[in-house]
Amino acid sequence: MATSRKHKTISKLYKSILFLGGVFAFIFLILLFILFSPNIKLESGEKSYLLIPDNSTFENVIDSLNKTANINSTFTFKQTARLLNYGKKIHPGRYELKNAMNNFTLIRKLRSGSQSPVKLSFNNIRTKEQLAKRLSVELMADSTSIVNLLNDSIFLLQYNFNKNNSVSVFIPNTYEIFWDSDAGDIFMRMLKEYNKFWTDERKTKAALIPLTQTEVSTLASIVEEESNSKKERPIIAGLYINRLKIDMPLQADPTLKFAYGDFNLRRVAGALLKTNSPYNTYINKGLPPGPIRITSPEAIDAVLNYENHDYIFMCAKETLNGEHNFASSWSEHQKNARKYQNALNERKIYK
Repeated sequence: MATSRKHKTISKLYKSILFLGGVFAFIFLILLFILFSPNIKLESGEKSYLLIPDNSTFENVIDSLNKTANINSTFTFKQTARLLNYGKKIHPGRYELKNAMNNFTLIRKLRSGSQSPVKLSFNNIRTKEQLAKRLSVELMADSTSIVNLLNDSIFLLQYNFNKNNSVSVFIPNTYEIFWDSDAGDIFMRMLKEYNKFWTDERKTKAALIPLTQTEVSTLASIVEEESNSKKERPIIAGLYINRLKIDMPLQADPTLKFAYGDFNLRRVAGALLKTNSPYNTYINKGLPPGPIRITSPEAIDAVLNYENHDYIFMCAKETLNGEHNFASSWSEHQKNARKYQNALNERKIYK
């Protein structure tokens, strides 16, 4: 009898263990499903990024995720976040989403702040405002904060820049930078690249002209505006350096266009020449206060490697192809100028 009871007790215990084992197995399978079941659906080959701004809440993250990707189950995402203790501290940033990504992988990425950097490129930009707008399209920082920083004399002074030449620090290229960078982060990253660009060799060449680094950028911006022809740029740079050395006004049309705020002007004459601005190099000797565009590395190197010659005059060619005729004397320059003016008149270009 005792043996029979003992067998029954063991049998009940065994069944209870099996039942509990089944329950735990069921719970374990549910956990596996919640954590590791694919939950992000993207088109084949498509790249998508979840953008999380500063001061975002967990609900903001959910909303952004729903707008950015086809998420199969918001419920399982929330449960995973709860299990992994994500939600109290939200790291802003740009996070790459992949097709069939599971909740565990995504939450770990968000929780650790493992964001994907932006490949930031900028070129062919003339003003601070254009630069700030371009950067704000790619990064979290708004354009106003960027412009304000580039005009902040106290901040800039500690890095030997001022509000007129602060754009010199931006040398066009492609850079990797985190999306959540603010205006200060952006400036410091560009300063790092600026210092890397200005090697000892470049610094030595600048000193021999002699110009400071920011003055080189300023002159290079004028040279770049003057001609799209890379082969002409060292010639033009040499011409302006010749003028600087003899204390002759640069009389560079692009500086007047910058001062006037219209880069599409074809004829720079008359009242325009009297525009009251420190950037008007017809009435002010020497270089203007700062660059008139974001200067390319090629234009900077064209100044540093300027061509030695005796030209002090230049005029756009009558072909209107963007190239120039160069002259050492005023009489020769006048002949070139008449050719250009006649070409404009023939094409009925009056401004």
